Amino acid sequence: MIPRHHLLGVAVMLAIALGMGFYVWSMRTRVHNAELSPTNTQPVAAPVSGPSEQVTLYVAYDDAGVLRPKTVRIPLPAGRQERATELLHALLTLYLDKVSPHPLGAASEIRDVYLVDPGLAVIDLNAAFADDHRSGVLVEELTVVSLAQTLSANIPGITQIRILVDGKSRDTLAGHADLSDPYDVATLNQLIPQLQ
Repeated sequence: MIPRHHLLGVAVMLAIALGMGFYVWSMRTRVHNAELSPTNTQPVAAPVSGPSEQVTLYVAYDDAGVLRPKTVRIPLPAGRQERATELLHALLTLYLDKVSPHPLGAASEIRDVYLVDPGLAVIDLNAAFADDHRSGVLVEELTVVSLAQTLSANIPGITQIRILVDGKSRDTLAGHADLSDPYDVATLNQLIPQLQ
């Protein structure tokens, strides 16, 4: 016959083993569900250092098919290239808002802006910006002109704008707006009154 204290010890050990098994199973289920839940994959930008300045963003309004200037105050760094990047990030923030007048895909991102002398600004978009962009002549042109006009109005000396997607040349934005050649800022400035 097995002594009573041994039976009690085995029963306690069995209860602990079952409890631990249940705990491990529930934690594994929780981790598995967390892996399946959607997460925000956009990188977090470092805070911008610099004084807050008043700038003009040229915002596209799809319903009316127009481009309107909007004055905002944003912190801007001292360097020209960093300023250009922050200007377009501010514009993109407007477009990614829930009540945007010109909605873009949620994963759209301005990867970088390069200022190349003499007067060429290269805007590098991520693939999601172009792949998730709505197709249409006016919608695409509004995007291109909005980006170009925002840069040229706030950064002196820009005469041409080139748009890349993931660092590579692309024929069109979403099937219509030609991205194969740089845009001439003077030509775009002649187009602006028609879009206002």
